[in-house]
Amino acid sequence: MYKLLALDMDGTVLTDQDTISEETAQWIRRAMDADITVCFSTGRGAQGAVPFAEQLGLDTPMITVNGSEIWSRPNVLYRRTLMNTAELRRLHEMAVGYGEPWYWGYAVEGVFNKEKWIEPADDYESYHWLKFGVHTEIDRIREKIRHEIESWGSLEITNSSPWNLELNPLGVNKASAIRELCGVLGIDMKEAAAIGDSLNDIAAIRECGLGIAMGNAQAEVKEAADAVTLGNNENGVAYAIREFVLKGGR
Repeated sequence: MYKLLALDMDGTVLTDQDTISEETAQWIRRAMDADITVCFSTGRGAQGAVPFAEQLGLDTPMITVNGSEIWSRPNVLYRRTLMNTAELRRLHEMAVGYGEPWYWGYAVEGVFNKEKWIEPADDYESYHWLKFGVHTEIDRIREKIRHEIESWGSLEITNSSPWNLELNPLGVNKASAIRELCGVLGIDMKEAAAIGDSLNDIAAIRECGLGIAMGNAQAEVKEAADAVTLGNNENGVAYAIREFVLKGGR
């Protein structure tokens, strides 16, 4: 029933030790043997995803940076959506202004963060920006930042953990990227399945034919899902493939 399986990486395919268990790898191979196109759908950049794709033998499309990049196969770019440089400047200056939060920015040219920002620090125009993120465990600050960004009405706001915010161009998310991939593959969204754990997975989990939340997923993700599997340290992806994806049901 399912022809495309979109897998988040951190907190999903990967254990907390940043590894893929042998059982998970085995069941991903079984999905591939069943003619299911298995693709990573991650907030990571390609440089952080390709080594794991190669480990699994995935010569298939990849969705990276929350959908800002779609790859026909590892290292072969299909489509890239850049952030508006003025928006990136505004986000960076806001993060710096709050002082406490850690922040990072994905650009085509590299990944930059609070400790290692671009030089000079305001030379935004020399880079092709893909995503910006802010991390703080102080709820009050994080919510204040979220409300400020929401008031702009120009960015996609998700997270990859309860303590961060991830910002992409409006309309760019994993669901829109999966929808585009389905068009390329000639299949319907209801023939796609998605597995993830965070708010950057929630749109895909809602819109795919089968949406599965990890056992360690945020509560809102579990509520949106058709099914909940085991945690990322308990071979949850393997269980989901065996019990839901290959059986073609919920």
